[in-house]
This record gives sequence, structure tokens and C-alpha cells, in this order.
Amino acid sequence: MISLTAAPTTNTVQVANSCIPNTSLPGLFSNSQRRTICPCPWSLTSCSIKLSYSTRSVCNSIKTMAESDSQSSSSEDVVMAALVNCSYTIVSTGGTASALESAGVSVTKVEELTHFPEMLDGRVKTLHPNVHGGILARRDQKHHIEALNEHGIGTFDVVVVNLYPFYDKVTSSKEIEFEDGIENIDIGGPAMIRAAAKNHKDVLVVVDSQDYPELMEFLKGNQDDQQFRRRLAWKAFQHVASYDAAVAEWLWKQSSEDKFPPSLTVPMSLKSSLRYGENPHQKAAFYVDKSLAEVDGGGIATAIQHHGKEMSYNNYLDADAAWNCVAEFRRPTCVVVKHTNPCGVASRDDILEAYRLSVKADPVSAFGGIVAFNIEVDEALAREIREFRSPTDGETRMFYEIVVAPKYTEKGLEILRGKSKTLRILEARKNEKGKLSLRQVGGGWLAQESDDVTPEDIQFNCVSEKAPQESELRDAEFAWLCVKHVKSNAIVIAKNNCMLGMGSGQPNRRESLRIALKKAGDEVKGAALASDAFFPFAWKDAVEEACVSGVGVIAEPGGSIRDKDAVECCNKYGVSLLFTNVRHFRH
Repeated sequence: MISLTAAPTTNTVQVANSCIPNTSLPGLFSNSQRRTICPCPWSLTSCSIKLSYSTRSVCNSIKTMAESDSQSSSSEDVVMAALVNCSYTIVSTGGTASALESAGVSVTKVEELTHFPEMLDGRVKTLHPNVHGGILARRDQKHHIEALNEHGIGTFDVVVVNLYPFYDKVTSSKEIEFEDGIENIDIGGPAMIRAAAKNHKDVLVVVDSQDYPELMEFLKGNQDDQQFRRRLAWKAFQHVASYDAAVAEWLWKQSSEDKFPPSLTVPMSLKSSLRYGENPHQKAAFYVDKSLAEVDGGGIATAIQHHGKEMSYNNYLDADAAWNCVAEFRRPTCVVVKHTNPCGVASRDDILEAYRLSVKADPVSAFGGIVAFNIEVDEALAREIREFRSPTDGETRMFYEIVVAPKYTEKGLEILRGKSKTLRILEARKNEKGKLSLRQVGGGWLAQESDDVTPEDIQFNCVSEKAPQESELRDAEFAWLCVKHVKSNAIVIAKNNCMLGMGSGQPNRRESLRIALKKAGDEVKGAALASDAFFPFAWKDAVEEACVSGVGVIAEPGGSIRDKDAVECCNKYGVSLLFTNVRHFRH
């Protein structure tokens, strides 16, 4: 979880348990053997804690059910029955109590403890000293036990809570009323979870049904493992923190149009531990953003992997770059990426031709890269990917780390799986627009809106004497969309909806231009050139070099104090110059 605030504070990153169960009411468990004093009306007759054979069988069956369905209500019924067999009394609120009774599990209703009915439309059920006193009392503090004895309060040993399904409610496809969202904010549940987690030395707290099997194994044992208790307590606090983060995010959106709240908490869930980070000596892991804004938001984080080795740290970065780029194009398009930069891009009605042209743009860089498509990979395309030879020698079969596409035919998948055991095949959904982009710097985080601007959103204003032909304008738009995804300083040269060359990441724009020109070669004649930012100099610099090389049209943001020089230079060489008024820096 990332917690950010506008005030001076320590930012933390933690793992968030994103699972928010669908049931809503709590279960409290007390074992008469473990209570020091229990003079209250609901005390139990002392009984042996020794497990019978039938209880052990029940515990074994829980493990199987938890593995198959982590949210199964039947698994909850089984664990409750097992607790009863382990000499525990179950105390629960109305809805859950009724469900357990229907399943044949003996239950004491919470109002029998509190001597107070549920009230305020169920808002107040467990917020009572007879409940929280029994949870928070320290068993090793004599005066705590004396206080319980004085007021007739018994102790609790296990607390299991499934919170109101707030997350599911506010992210459902059916729009809900504000008041409905408010009523799905759980109060008593988080209070009990926090209380039990604080007093974890004496009280076990469970918020995840995946922990039921281990809970039962723990209760069957004779030793008290404080590390197990601490781990459950950590998960409990993290669970409540994630829950509260969702509530806070939702309320902010209901009360303000500002995308940058004074304080921000981002819940994250561990998806996988990675072999290493950018380099083998760096440990790494991958987390999924569980913010409400990311629900059904698409992107590489939620992609389905159909085949291949596990994803690495660099694989995620490269796949993200390739997918974000290819998903922006409307026509059937192929993008090849190496080290997060697109080294080949082509759009064609014939996707096989687009693939070949993308590789041809820079076959050396494409080898070992990531190839992405914005349309379905069928049998013909899969076969072309598998068999295509490098344009450098016509013999070497192209090797890729990853293939990304929105979907695959059954035959297409079968053929791609046969290319390599290690080839990672990802099926992804397009990123939704309007997301918040976060990036870490030492001691803080930068937040910005995502760069969602496309050629359709802007004007390509001709500022030169020569106006571009329609085909040149289309080439300029294509190059401009490509350069948006290239690391600054970025130059892209393109023609006929195909990238011919690109220069990226150079400290000065002139060097990026020269790299792009070298890759484009003789094909530069009449091509379009796009720059991610304005040219600070024109004469005897990048603009003039581009004009002399034979470029037909240049697209750049404009905004330099020497824009007039760029215009005059293009006029001298008969080159069209377009100002977009939109910069595309990418660091």
C-alpha cells in the first residue's frame, strides 16, 4: 500500500490484502478452557479441549475446500462446526447466526451477550463493552481480569470477521446511490478486527478464509506460536487499511473533482515474487493496484499469461510499453519494443505485412524484444510469428521474449506455444483513459494525469509556406503518435504508416535525429519527422540537417524562442512544418 499526503509525513509501501468477502457479519469464538474467569450468563460448562477423530477429519476437509474456493460459504460452515467440536462457543450477529443455524451449527446470538438488541437499522450490533472488553482484555494483567469479573464479561479467543461488501458495491456495473454506498461502510467489523489484532497475543483474528486450515491446525496444537498470531494481526490491520482506502477514495470522488487529494492511499496486492529486479543482485516483487479507479481499467498488470516462463521485472516494463503503444492505434498495428522503446511500428489492413514491416524497421533490436498487436492473433499470424526469419540474414528465426495481444484464437495459441517453451504469451485489455500515473523519487512520489492525447485530439497547424499533402499529413500524425512512446529526447521518422527509424534517450535532440536518420537510410526521402519537443536551434542544427536529408514534413510542438528560425529554414528547403502545441516528454 502506498500512503501519500500533502503534509510532511513518512510515505510507506505495504502489501494490501485486497480480498473483501461477500458476506457481512462477524463471528466471535470463545473457549471455556482458555478463559480465566467467566461469571457471565453465557459461560459454558468446562469441557475437554482434546480433539476427537471426527474433528481432525473436519479440519482436513477444510483445507481441501479452502484451496478450491476461498470465498465458499460452505467452507465457513465447516470451520464453524470444527470450532464447536473443538469446544468453542460461536457468538455471532443476526444474519450470520441464522446462516450458521441453517447449516446445523450451534450459535449464541450477540444480543444474548450485550443484553441489547441490534439498533439504528443494524448500525449498532457489536459496539458494546461485553464484546470489546472480552476481545481487548489482556490475560496476563490481573486488573484486566478483575475488571471483566466485576462487570460480568467473558473473554474471546478467536475473532473472524467478513466486512460489508463495500468494494463490490461501489465497483459494480450497476450505479448505486450515495446513501447506499454509505450504508455499506462497515463500522463494527473493522472495530473488532483492530481490537483483536491489537490484542493478538491472546486473541486470534482471521479476515481471510484461506487462513482457516492453518487456524484449525494451530488450534489442534499444544504450543502457542506468537509468530502465527502476529502474522494474522498484520493481515488484519492491512485488510482494514485496504478497506478504509477504498472508502476514502470513493468519498473523495463523491466530494471533489480534484484528482489530487491532500492525502492519498493506494492499496496493493502481491501478485508474484520475481526472480530478481532490473539486475540479478536486486530482489523484486510485483504488486497489483487495487484502487477503485483500476477496477476494469485494463493494462498489463491484469493480463492473462497463457504460456511461457514467469514474468520478470524487465518483462513487465517492456510489455507495458509495448501494449500502451500498440493500443493507441486504430488500424491493425504491430509494435516491437526493446528496453521500453518502440523500435518498429507499422499499421496495415494486412496484419502480417504490418508485422514484417515492424521487424524490418530495426531487426537487430527486434531480436529478443517484445512484439505486440492490437487485434486478435489467429492461426496465420501465429505461424508468421513462429517462422519469420530475420531480415538481416534471411535465415535466423526471430526470437521474442513476449507476445501481447487483446485475444487469440485457439489454433493461434497452439501454434505460438510451439515456438518456444519460454515464450510468454499475454492477453491484455486496453488501459482506460483518465488514470492517475504515480512514479517514485527518493523520499516521495510524483503524480500526474496519464498522457492520453492522440492525433484526433489536436490540430496540426501548418506554419510554413509549403502545406503538406494529405498523405504527408497522415504520415506526420503517425510519426507523432509513435514519438509519444519514445524516451526523450525523441525523434521518429515514418512513411506510409510505418516507422523507418527512431532516436531515443539522447541528451541532445541533434544526436537523436542522427540516429533516426541512420536507421531510416535512403527511405527518409519524403518521409515525415516527429519530435517530442521543440527544436532549440534550426540553422546548422537539427532542423537544417533534417531538411537536407530529404524529410518532407516536420511535426513538432513549437514554443521555442527561435521558432521563426525553424520556419525560415523549412521554407528555404521546401519542407512543410507543423506545430502541434503539444509536447510529449517521456523520462
